[in-house]
Amino acid sequence: MTSTVPAPVRGATAAPAVPAPAADAEWLACGGCRVLLYRKRFDRLLGVCPECGWHSRLTVDERLRSLLDPDSVRPVTPAESVHDPLGFTDLVDYPGRLSRARESTGLADAVRVARGRIQGHPVVVAVMDFRFLGGSLGVAAGEAVTAAAEAALADSCALLIVTASGGARMQEGALALMQMAKTGNALRALDEAGLLTITLVTDPTYGGVAASFATLTDVIIAEPGARMGFAGPRVIAQTIRQELPAGFQTAEFLLERGLVDGVRARGELPWVLGQLLAAAAPAPADWGGVVVDPVLRDPAALVRRPPAEVVRLARHLDRPTLADHLTEWLDGFVELRGARDGAGDCRAVVGGLGVLDGLPVLVIGHQKGHSTEELVRHSFGMPSPAGYRKAARLMRLAAKLRVPIVTLVDTAGAHPGLAAEEQGQAVAIAESIALMGSLPVPVVTVITGEGGSGGALALAVADRVLLTENGTYSVISPEGCAAILWRSPERADDAAAALGVDAGSLLRLGVVDGVVPEPPGGAHLDPARASRLVRDAVVVAVRELRTSDAPALVARRRARFRRFGLTNDRRT
Repeated sequence: MTSTVPAPVRGATAAPAVPAPAADAEWLACGGCRVLLYRKRFDRLLGVCPECGWHSRLTVDERLRSLLDPDSVRPVTPAESVHDPLGFTDLVDYPGRLSRARESTGLADAVRVARGRIQGHPVVVAVMDFRFLGGSLGVAAGEAVTAAAEAALADSCALLIVTASGGARMQEGALALMQMAKTGNALRALDEAGLLTITLVTDPTYGGVAASFATLTDVIIAEPGARMGFAGPRVIAQTIRQELPAGFQTAEFLLERGLVDGVRARGELPWVLGQLLAAAAPAPADWGGVVVDPVLRDPAALVRRPPAEVVRLARHLDRPTLADHLTEWLDGFVELRGARDGAGDCRAVVGGLGVLDGLPVLVIGHQKGHSTEELVRHSFGMPSPAGYRKAARLMRLAAKLRVPIVTLVDTAGAHPGLAAEEQGQAVAIAESIALMGSLPVPVVTVITGEGGSGGALALAVADRVLLTENGTYSVISPEGCAAILWRSPERADDAAAALGVDAGSLLRLGVVDGVVPEPPGGAHLDPARASRLVRDAVVVAVRELRTSDAPALVARRRARFRRFGLTNDRRT
């Protein structure tokens, strides 16, 4: 069949497999906390324990019913594949194993494919069933996943893969191994076509499945406690005698390390998947037509304030944050986390897909917070290299899906710590800047508070760069400049004036294309109105840009930055 499925590690939220109760049993024991559960209630909760949250394994039929709209399921039949390519026999002959698995599950193999809808959005689904020889990846399973990808390509719709596997099927030898490449190629074809791909990780997902199609999709969502990895805990412990951390390879462990986008309870999945599918759907051609542009483009129209006062307003803790803007603007925002490199998920940068008045957009920005607790959790809005690499991953996803990108900048600068330097902070910033210059989709940036140095520019190489009325943008913080040039951080107010960090100075230089007005006294006095003004400015900018083709967008964006500092630049 496959390598032995690893047992959960102490402290993991996943539980070892328990014998299935009789189908007609009125009560059953939870596989996690062992509490007795009333079966009808357990079934209503889709196999989730109401006491501890343990998620039981679902059959293919149960999974399809839980995810797809009623009466929308249409089977997809994969091509016929070989059944016993090696004439394999261990303790039992392989054809006999296959026959018993088919008889006990009613499945042809470990994967079933279907067309359907989730919240009205078309999708092709490939669902793995662990009951069939441990969900092992053999030629039939690989063919089914490939057929699912090809069906999605033919339908120009998204692909959802639900994984549950112990690894590759040993009885089919090298042909089983080849399925990793076969399915990987099929996923890449969907990338080239700009079609969304999603993995739902269920417990367990290991070996050749984890090292191929399960982790090649655009978005990876995991059920609570689901385990995923290449080598399982038992293999690691027995092979190299390495002590494993608590909760090793569980969904929560993977989320913390930036390897999955989210951990979602089973009852949430139709909504989450529906929102992701909505964010990949086309928008009407006349989108945003009634919104009035609030942006000011004449420096003379701005209220003049001392730069030192502007700096203080830009840093005010009651100004709307990225999270506030997302709540005010977007329908169905789904956060996507991590760069998938295992370096962790930087919480100073938040990004994801959402719908802005019917238009799918990808929003990325710096997140600070209103309280000390929030500020600490989000590293005061100062990203690590993992934050910029996450942003780059999400920007590439937007380019693939052909959706506009909106970045909201509010940072004193990139994190300057020892770990950040060890992880390549300069490289991460440089790569983000270069990537943004080449993106084939509209990019709009609004500096909503502080725009500090390269840490801000790494999210601000855009077609339109806007600044809120009391925002700032500078090569260095006033305090840093004062400490270096005045040799006294107390001269920060003088440095702020000399650096020209305020909206009027930046607009005259052409560094920003326009200024978003704030409510009288500043955004902190009326955060909701301030957010709506930023939203309207974004809508108008995107509306103007989305009619341009990709080569024209890139050419104009690069030309915008090419002119800075030249004597014949009309803006200077």
